[in-house]
Amino acid sequence: MGKIRVLEVNKAYFPHVGGIESLVKQYSEELRQYCAVKTLVCRDDFGSTVTETVDGVKITRAGSLGTYFSCPVSFSFIRLFRKMSKNADIVHINVPFPLADVALLLSGYKGKVAVSWHSDIVKQKKLMLIYKPFMQYLLKRADVIFTATEGHINGSSYLAPYREKCRILPYGIAPENYLDIERVPFLTDKLTDKSAIKLFFTGRLVYYKGVDVLLKAFTRVKNCELFIAGTGVLEKSLKDFAKSHGLTEKVHFLGFLPDNELKQAYADCDIFILPSVAKSEAFGIVQLEAMIYGKPVINTNLPSGVPYVSISGKTGITVPPSDYKALADAINTLAQNKSLREKFGKNAQKRVISNFNEKKIIRKLYEFLLEVTE
Repeated sequence: MGKIRVLEVNKAYFPHVGGIESLVKQYSEELRQYCAVKTLVCRDDFGSTVTETVDGVKITRAGSLGTYFSCPVSFSFIRLFRKMSKNADIVHINVPFPLADVALLLSGYKGKVAVSWHSDIVKQKKLMLIYKPFMQYLLKRADVIFTATEGHINGSSYLAPYREKCRILPYGIAPENYLDIERVPFLTDKLTDKSAIKLFFTGRLVYYKGVDVLLKAFTRVKNCELFIAGTGVLEKSLKDFAKSHGLTEKVHFLGFLPDNELKQAYADCDIFILPSVAKSEAFGIVQLEAMIYGKPVINTNLPSGVPYVSISGKTGITVPPSDYKALADAINTLAQNKSLREKFGKNAQKRVISNFNEKKIIRKLYEFLLEVTE
């Protein structure tokens, strides 16, 4: 038997910025050592179909009529799915992506199907009224369902009946890509008080990230300065809050950071904080990116994979979501105890290397796919 022919399917692909898009790029590139991989996605913008090779990966970007409810509208995607799936031993669909569920149903494809369940659809409740039957079809049709943690299964509103199909496939990073960077005082140089403890958050400034809760907690924090990297619809209101509470000298809005500067920020912070408030935050790869630099993490006890990544009492502290007082207490605890920060940080780095190394995870993905297709 030759290499397994895999059709990797997702909503978008690099250079689109997003956690799932980064994972699909990783899968598409790294699986090539074991499988014959082609990748089907949609264009980010309005336009016709484009086929290209990106870092050795054959990418087909289906033409799009635009995006509605965070989902592209593309008739050509359905046609291309039908055509490309005919030559695949297994189709690997990354969800949530309602268009892919519809395309599978209409394709007539009879081969094997793998689903990576990255999160439930949480906010678009009206969309779920239409989409749910297609989603249930996909879950029934799937031969294997990958989730990044046990928390994805336990916290999902839909996966429980399909638990026997689920396999744990964590997200991973390549430690060497992080540890080889030049270390510079990227955040330190921006401090108002050079003796302050450096708190760091990165992510989109949207409701479920909980940055509003973080700022409210920060009003109760001593001897720290907060660095926020990212952009989004809440940026102005967050800046207004900081200004109205006299925090402008202690809260630094960094905007979008390119990859190298983002890594320097992780490496230079003292504590990383992921204050997310809804299970739309399904994992938090940013936790891994901070942990590989030996940084303690403060996260929230969401019904998702988030608290399974950084473990409370071992690699950081986990607090209830939306509880700004508990978040402030956790920040103060770590800020005032350097030895505890160092202990959690060392454990964090070890955990990433042991459990979230990209090479090990890609090999595990291949073995799961092989098991299904044999």
